[in-house]
Amino acid sequence: MATQLTKEELLAKAKKPSADALELHPFYRGKVETMLKCCVRDFSDFAIWYTPGVAAPCKAIQADPELVYQHTNKWNTVAVISDGTRVLGLGDIGPKAGLPVMEGKALLYKYLGGVDGVAIMLGTKDPDKIIETVKLLQPGLGGVNLEDISQPKCFRILDTLRAECEIPIWHDDQQGTATVTLAGLVNALKVVGKKINEVKIAFIGCGAANVAISRLIFAYGADPARCYFVDTKGLLHKGRADLEARQAEFVDKWKLCNISNAEGRTGGIAEAMKGVDVCIALSQSGPGVIQKEWVASMAKDPIVFLCANPVPEMWPWEAKEAGAVVVATGRSDFPNQVNNSLGFPGIFRGTLDVRAKTITDEMCIAAAIELAKMAEENGLTPDYIMPTMDEVDIFPREAAAVAMKAIEQGIARITNVTFQQEYEYARKLIMRARGMVQDAMATGYIALPKGSKPPKPSRMVVKAVAAATPKPKAKQPAKKTLKPARRAVAKKKSAR
Repeated sequence: MATQLTKEELLAKAKKPSADALELHPFYRGKVETMLKCCVRDFSDFAIWYTPGVAAPCKAIQADPELVYQHTNKWNTVAVISDGTRVLGLGDIGPKAGLPVMEGKALLYKYLGGVDGVAIMLGTKDPDKIIETVKLLQPGLGGVNLEDISQPKCFRILDTLRAECEIPIWHDDQQGTATVTLAGLVNALKVVGKKINEVKIAFIGCGAANVAISRLIFAYGADPARCYFVDTKGLLHKGRADLEARQAEFVDKWKLCNISNAEGRTGGIAEAMKGVDVCIALSQSGPGVIQKEWVASMAKDPIVFLCANPVPEMWPWEAKEAGAVVVATGRSDFPNQVNNSLGFPGIFRGTLDVRAKTITDEMCIAAAIELAKMAEENGLTPDYIMPTMDEVDIFPREAAAVAMKAIEQGIARITNVTFQQEYEYARKLIMRARGMVQDAMATGYIALPKGSKPPKPSRMVVKAVAAATPKPKAKQPAKKTLKPARRAVAKKKSAR
């Protein structure tokens, strides 16, 4: 049985990733790089990949623009685009300071989804310029992941680009977070034996994430009238004159004022959490944002999602001490990680593979259901409501679920594919990406920090090395030689 950690040990464990990050980021000087995927047998191959040979695919694409998906890497390229105005729970830290996050996103796209992510930071906060820039970048991209853009402009940017672009546009802070949160909620409710259409939910924070989360949760069956939303000025309700005056700007917030909080509660977080079954917090980095007594005031067997980054609104062990049965955070170093890294790699994998025109809420719900199903197959417990990132099967399964929903909705350009075929294809791409990293670490092409043990090379590398290694020649039988005395006798006989 595992030893129970003390609060001090848990706190030290929680702080360790930040300390390691400050040491390892300058060690690698970036987390992603450009690598070749075509062969270079000798220098004459450059005539194929560049001039003069490259003119042939250029002409082919000019004649049929759809061939760009066959002749280039557009089919597998996603740009992670941000202006750095709302990075994690850190706020407006600017595009340069936000770059490590976007590079990290690109890393996860490749390792977890086999997707080539490219981090692009924009030196503007103007929503119209962001929209224009993304539209201009379309020809070289298979899709766009908008990231860490402040609200309310993030809603208009996403809605405009989804309506006007020919490639899928995704805002992970909205759609990705909503997908994994729905998956976690579905299973958490099963653990405590409650139904989604009967529970009361407090949404702490009313930014892009919780607005999108609520939209998906309502679509799945939750009753908006039994839900409560808290922003920086308190509970949303029909009497919020500040939001009514700016309803054209805060469209989603004003809508929530009118469809939620049927009993007309006022106040702040404490009042929103009183007597509710579920708390979904995506507000500001903690701890101390949510108090233990507020959790204790919730209904029997409460569910608490504490998803602010980099530090949750309260430490999970504090929520447990206050009576929470299921506690989830956005971090991988605590049980029940409800983090969009479990969603976007597989969702975009399936979207790209069937060349879907957009990513709908229905596709997100399909991914959430597949996520929840996989965890349930493994056996639900209060500390296991979601698959973890090291369960590799979740990403190809998500990809297949998303691809099938896109085909069903008529927004996929490639339709002659089954769930199993997409699952196998996605898994092959994902395992290739992981294998390349493993082999680069095993062979030293990716340096390891001091004290780290390199992994074993993949079977593919071992097999290739064996095939390239010359086999030793078979030993010839040794000639019989006479001992010195016998040689002397033989010499005398020959002399005679």
